[in-house]
Amino acid sequence: MMPDAANSAPAGNETRLILLGTKGGPRPSPLRSNPANLILSGGTAYLVDCGYGTTRQLLASGVQPHELGAIFITHHHSDHTLELGPLLYHAWIGGLRSPIDVFGPPPLAALIDGLFAAFWFEIATRMQDEGRGNPQHLVRVHEIGASGVVLEAADIRVTAGRVHHPPLQDAYAYRFDTTHRSLVLSGDTAVCPDLLGLARRADVLVHEVMRVESLPRLIAGLPNARELHAHLLASHTTTEQVGAVASQAEVGTLVLNHFVPGDDPAITEEMWIASAREAFGGLVIAGRDLLEV
Repeated sequence: MMPDAANSAPAGNETRLILLGTKGGPRPSPLRSNPANLILSGGTAYLVDCGYGTTRQLLASGVQPHELGAIFITHHHSDHTLELGPLLYHAWIGGLRSPIDVFGPPPLAALIDGLFAAFWFEIATRMQDEGRGNPQHLVRVHEIGASGVVLEAADIRVTAGRVHHPPLQDAYAYRFDTTHRSLVLSGDTAVCPDLLGLARRADVLVHEVMRVESLPRLIAGLPNARELHAHLLASHTTTEQVGAVASQAEVGTLVLNHFVPGDDPAITEEMWIASAREAFGGLVIAGRDLLEV
């Protein structure tokens, strides 16, 4: 079902992609915001992931929370979901009048119920004092249990593809096919055959990336350094691997995103993209917050 026009952003002639937050991992940073991506197509605004700082970055991009038509969550790590509750609250308080669709793997419904429960005293107070409706009636939850088309209309088709991000069983990438171009957002994933199929010949692949040689500095001094290092190696795609992924999928442009580490000022854009260029002959872009691709 297509999101209602009342939630739509101003119409445009092209499909626009804006990287709102490009830092991977739950720790906040002054250098990059946590993961979130905005797609504007056919007069509707679509948000992919909702990490800390998303509302601020959405406003900076010129879109109000209540103008969103749909939200897509790739998986339930906090750097992708931490601001989902506050964003839905801000959409409601800002004048949301018709339901917003939220897609993602289970337990999405339980997560949203819990987020509303956490704010319920505030919500109930404003409902009684200001005559507002119940915000839970303005959210339509769509839990994704398998790869496939999750939203389709005349000018857009959104397809979810399961990816490999252990230990989570349910993690997805999304492909947006519009009348103007095709965009794939990998979410968090190790190298994964299913992602190659989803991204086949896409115009733009926005893919997470990790720089292995910078991990020791990232985890230095942490009491869980050994376990965290093992997790990172098992569940992410390295700078050496991501170019091959783009090449095998035959995409037009590769945009690096969800940088791990994303708050190390010693890593330059050229250092991020050098290895990817060795395996991929197309355009490689190092993403940054609020970059439009």
